Amino acid sequence: MKRYRFHSIAFSLLIVLFSFWTIFFASASNAAQAQQPTDVPTAVSSTGMYATVITEEPQINVRMGPSSSVYPIVGKLPTGTTVPALGRSAGGDWIQIEYASAPNNTGWVYSPLVRISAGTLRIVEPPPTPVQPATATIDPTLAAQYKTTPTSTRLPTFTPPPSITVPAYTQSPSANFENSVPMGVIILALASLGAIGFLLSLFSRR
Repeated sequence: MKRYRFHSIAFSLLIVLFSFWTIFFASASNAAQAQQPTDVPTAVSSTGMYATVITEEPQINVRMGPSSSVYPIVGKLPTGTTVPALGRSAGGDWIQIEYASAPNNTGWVYSPLVRISAGTLRIVEPPPTPVQPATATIDPTLAAQYKTTPTSTRLPTFTPPPSITVPAYTQSPSANFENSVPMGVIILALASLGAIGFLLSLFSRR
């Protein structure tokens, strides 16, 4: 009876150990699958080179062309993602990558934000810049309603002042007489008359 009980206990321990062993290996296999590196490319690169996002930000922008001021954003790449690298810009500041949701299945990322695998990328010409939206124009009919033509103003005419008439003065007869007889003669004549009158008065007293 004791031997039978011992075998039962041993058999139970073997079953428990086998269960723990199975659970341990299953969890280790799942952990290994969950911890696969994110830099494993999902697509094969035509150049044999890959770009891995290494920035500290959660994600980076993927643009239509190699410029942040001219080309729009066409997608995002999370940090740690690896994509096929197809080429680079002339200055090497931008990397062309394979991006399925972008036009022509290609996009551009800023080179300081990614790590390129060993090799040399060819220089790729940038795509044409997108056409800017047309600016709104003013309706010429509406503008004509507010267009006014300035009326010409008549310039003032110059009116000359009235002419000044200078009166003409005629010389008096006395003035003519004074101008015709010298003043000295008149004085001498008056002096002579006075002397004659004085002499006459003296003789009349005698």
